[in-house]
Amino acid sequence: MDPGLTLTNDMRLVLGLVGFTMAMFVFDRIRADLVALVVLVVLGITGLVAPEEIFSGFSGNAVMSIMATMVLGAGLERTGALNRLAGWLLRRGHGKEQRLLAMTSLVAGLNSSFMQNPSVMSLYLPVAARLSARSGLSMARLMLPLVSAIVMGAALTMVGNSPLILLNDLLVSANNNLPSGMATLEQLPMFAPAPVGLALLAASLLYFRFYGNRKLAELEDSGENTTPASTESYFARTYGIEGDVFELVVSAESPLVGMAVADAESLHDAPLLLALKSGNDTRLAPPADMRIWVGSVLGVMGPRQQVADFAQNQFLRMSSRLRHLGDLFNPARAGISEAVMPPTSRLIGKSASELRLRQQLGISLLAINRDKQVIRENVRSVPLRAGDMLVFHSMWQDLANAAGSRDFAVVTDYPKAEQRPHKFKIAMAIFAVTMAIALTGKLPVALTLMTGVAGMLLAGVLKMDEAYAAISWKTVFLMACLIPLGWAMDSSGAAAWVAGHTLERLPGGTPPWVVQIVVALLTTGFSLVISHVGAAIVMVPIAINLALAVGGDPTAFALITALSASNNLMTASNPVMSMITGPANYSARDLWRVGGPLSLIYAVITVVVVNLMFWGHA
Repeated sequence: MDPGLTLTNDMRLVLGLVGFTMAMFVFDRIRADLVALVVLVVLGITGLVAPEEIFSGFSGNAVMSIMATMVLGAGLERTGALNRLAGWLLRRGHGKEQRLLAMTSLVAGLNSSFMQNPSVMSLYLPVAARLSARSGLSMARLMLPLVSAIVMGAALTMVGNSPLILLNDLLVSANNNLPSGMATLEQLPMFAPAPVGLALLAASLLYFRFYGNRKLAELEDSGENTTPASTESYFARTYGIEGDVFELVVSAESPLVGMAVADAESLHDAPLLLALKSGNDTRLAPPADMRIWVGSVLGVMGPRQQVADFAQNQFLRMSSRLRHLGDLFNPARAGISEAVMPPTSRLIGKSASELRLRQQLGISLLAINRDKQVIRENVRSVPLRAGDMLVFHSMWQDLANAAGSRDFAVVTDYPKAEQRPHKFKIAMAIFAVTMAIALTGKLPVALTLMTGVAGMLLAGVLKMDEAYAAISWKTVFLMACLIPLGWAMDSSGAAAWVAGHTLERLPGGTPPWVVQIVVALLTTGFSLVISHVGAAIVMVPIAINLALAVGGDPTAFALITALSASNNLMTASNPVMSMITGPANYSARDLWRVGGPLSLIYAVITVVVVNLMFWGHA
């Protein structure tokens, strides 16, 4: 490697695009997927990537694999597999906190080896809520061990997380720029990283068994349990949402006559307005512009005295018997729920009133839990942020339909629509066959996974529209647009230039394992800034060039880099971490105190185990 390699205009442009991507991701002024599209267009216009190849990322194995894992996960969810799992864990846990925590983390870690981390977390949020509600184990004690196991268990296979899915495509791309006479880099089989995954998952379980749990116990607020169970006491304590449901009949003298629902809600000491029957039109979560007329029946929730005072002041007839709205408020049909806003949500930056949640989705937003602060005043005008915990009231059917968009992840366990428990055995059989085929290595990973998807669709485990809905198209688009940036890093020589200048600053004769640790830590740092996908795309070409320079195995360096791109257990920039900060009430300091040491352990284990795997290959 020549550290004096001339910095060409193409290199400058590629490094400039990397810097632009990092800056945009950090300051979050432009959506991440739009940033990726801009980078893709610039790469094509400037000729850094050939026009006939610029869109190849959309049809690459990496993108096909990530889509397939999302659909397979949705198929297992649709059969109620996770509900069965929650019941099994409770039975096997025998009420013992340590045993329940270890078993849940272990099973979640194993699940994450064949599903995308955010998808696993979305499935396990209601499972965790159910376990927490029934066992008394607080969410603060449960969520971080669970996420750590999910992140580390993803290293068991090549489809457990996005960087590993990308790795094979990046290795193939690197072959175009290897020195003459250099052996071609081979794609890694499905279970190639399994030794690393097993070591990481074991380390996570041991860490929380002997150290992490003690730290989390210290962080709990004076024994307050933050369990998001759908119980009256929990919502009363956490959000101040308490009381019973009452019917209020509007009299001719009431000032509410002719008033819109939004105006009625804004009145002083108004209870929560959850339903409205006006003539033959009966609505749960009535639209803000729906009018109240003489004889209308309001379904409200609040303390009896508050509701009685409001009824007296507004000339309303109050009844605690639900003569008109009883069917709407049947707990089997409707209730209060909690949901977390993931960083990929299209709702971020918009308020409930802008989104017209009640009119469009049939959902009432009651409160927002943000950074341990509960927002209830003018809650419908507050712009939503990633990591917000939202409190809804809705029909379960409407909630299930809205949750299908993946714009929020429902935490509360609730009766979901279109469950197909009778397809459970078929789904598990298809999944087992898919994994068996993958284990043989006779078919490419993407084709193997798509075979499983086709099987689930043909067997009726999923419908085609449900498969489309299961895919996070933002994630797919982001990855497909950024993949060519990795190609350009390699083909332009920018990766070689960065590698050369990195080595120039290290002491002469630095052993490869030291360079690997530097690469692992640098990639981890990048992942905190530009996401795990961006970190892998930028750093894998650099790692391969560093390996060539120090006489190391390029595949080993690349694998360490891809694994390190997911080593973010400290900040909410990791999509999975952002999903738990609300339910568990973690602060940024909490995450650093508990997740920081674990990330260092992650880096050390990754370097050590990968070197043992590739011993003598260099």
